[in-house]
Amino acid sequence: VHQSKLDFFCKLGYGKQDICKVLENLGQEALEDDVLKELIRMGSKPQALESQAQPSALKLVARGSSSTTPGSKWLGEGESDSSDYLRPIVIDGSNVAMSHGNKEVFSCWGIQLAVDWFRERGHTYIKVFVPLWRKEPPRQESPIADQHILEELEKQSILVYTPSRKVKGKRVVCYDDRYIVKVAYEKDGVIVSNDNYRDLQNENPEWKWFIEQRLLMYSFVSNRFMPPDDPLGRHGPTLSNFLSKKPVLPEPKWQPCPYGKKCTYGNKCKFYHPERPHQAQLALADELRAKINVPLSMGKEEE
Repeated sequence: VHQSKLDFFCKLGYGKQDICKVLENLGQEALEDDVLKELIRMGSKPQALESQAQPSALKLVARGSSSTTPGSKWLGEGESDSSDYLRPIVIDGSNVAMSHGNKEVFSCWGIQLAVDWFRERGHTYIKVFVPLWRKEPPRQESPIADQHILEELEKQSILVYTPSRKVKGKRVVCYDDRYIVKVAYEKDGVIVSNDNYRDLQNENPEWKWFIEQRLLMYSFVSNRFMPPDDPLGRHGPTLSNFLSKKPVLPEPKWQPCPYGKKCTYGNKCKFYHPERPHQAQLALADELRAKINVPLSMGKEEE
């Protein structure tokens, strides 16, 4: 009797220890209903219910905690992947700074405005190239404003100085434009500059295509960095698609035909007809024959 009751309640999912305790208290001859009531009163739960309740509790903990559970891993991957679909940004620091300074002052604040604009969009790879001699004290013929910004961007590993040195009192400067185009080309990124780099386009045919397709021009409007919404022209991609590795194509918007069902142009009509789900490619006479289930060959014989 004890074994049969033990097997019965084990099939219901209760633990053997709880069942033995209840049978000891109530006796071996206790009814099954009484044993079940005592198990419920003790707070014992079937193992199936406990196994269903545990995963939900773990999920709740994982969302709010920093533990390495599957939920937190998924959230972490989502955060890291948020910038994977955005192209790397390579900024021509001299061009941006001189544009913000109205071509008279090397304005480092303009570089900061451009960097902040791309940061707000979610770009993580941002590099600014500036000649090394811009670290020197400003001269009258080459004034610099807010030079401390260059030091801050260098500490953040955003600013990169292109090498330069002095030989017999003369400054030897490396061509920083070649650094900019080369890094952007290798990273498959975007060049931010108002320079067309025509000399580099003639130097390398691969760079020529890259500069034509990946050059992002800009303007400064009241200390606001503003790239165009159509970087490659009116019929090119939008700014969001231009800066994305996986552009999202807009759904085609068809203009409905003003004549509706009375249209007599047939397949030559360039407008959208909702009554033609697949925009029938037949002529109007052939459409009418098809509707009345008359084969085309018979129609031609009759003609």
